[in-house]
Amino acid sequence: DMGVGDVVVFKIRDRDIPIVHRILKVHTKPDSNVFEMLTKGDNNRVDDRGLYAPGQLWLEREDILGRAVGTLRYVGMVTIALNDYPVLKYVLVGMMGLFVLTSKEG
Repeated sequence: DMGVGDVVVFKIRDRDIPIVHRILKVHTKPDSNVFEMLTKGDNNRVDDRGLYAPGQLWLEREDILGRAVGTLRYVGMVTIALNDYPVLKYVLVGMMGLFVLTSKEG
């Protein structure tokens, strides 16, 4: 099962892009099967409650998409840049298309 220190992939309601952050706290209710988590990005000063859906204080099991098994540092910065500056997407696709058109086969 998941615990403090595990890196998880989760999706916030009404958001398209999943987030990969570390579990900071786990909250369980002994009288029920409820398992709630609080996450925080390694480079962030505060926990992720500001990222969660309005009124949501904890992530629940159904918010979790999976657990990270490896790392590719700074890849998340690329997705943030592509979302913040949509023109970059077109530039990137154009460069790939140009590469395909100008490459020569064996």
